[in-house]
Amino acid sequence: QVQLVESGGGLVQPGGSLRLSCAASGSIFSIYSMGWYRQAPGKQRELAAAITRGGSTNYADSVKGRFTISRDNAKNTVYLQMNSLKPEDTAVYYCHADIQQVTLLRRGDYWGQGTQVTVSS
Repeated sequence: QVQLVESGGGLVQPGGSLRLSCAASGSIFSIYSMGWYRQAPGKQRELAAAITRGGSTNYADSVKGRFTISRDNAKNTVYLQMNSLKPEDTAVYYCHADIQQVTLLRRGDYWGQGTQVTVSS
């Protein structure tokens, strides 16, 4: 009854920019941390960036200085601004959120369906 819907992926040339969005909807009481993970072909899923409800952020070393995560708590939405993209950023990007539902105040991890980001000339 909670859904995460991502948008904004696509094909971009090296050095270009993309902005990913992820909106949470459903029976939501509160959203704690939100973040973006990515999984390249043949590799494990890894954290790219995360943000707490209060706005504290955490980035993978490989994206520091190039990616910026932000959130709009009123809209239950998290964003990932990706600049200076490199071919090694190519991956499926998954939105994650730690959500407490209205029903029984049940809390758990939720994932989006994934959006492809391809960096290539």
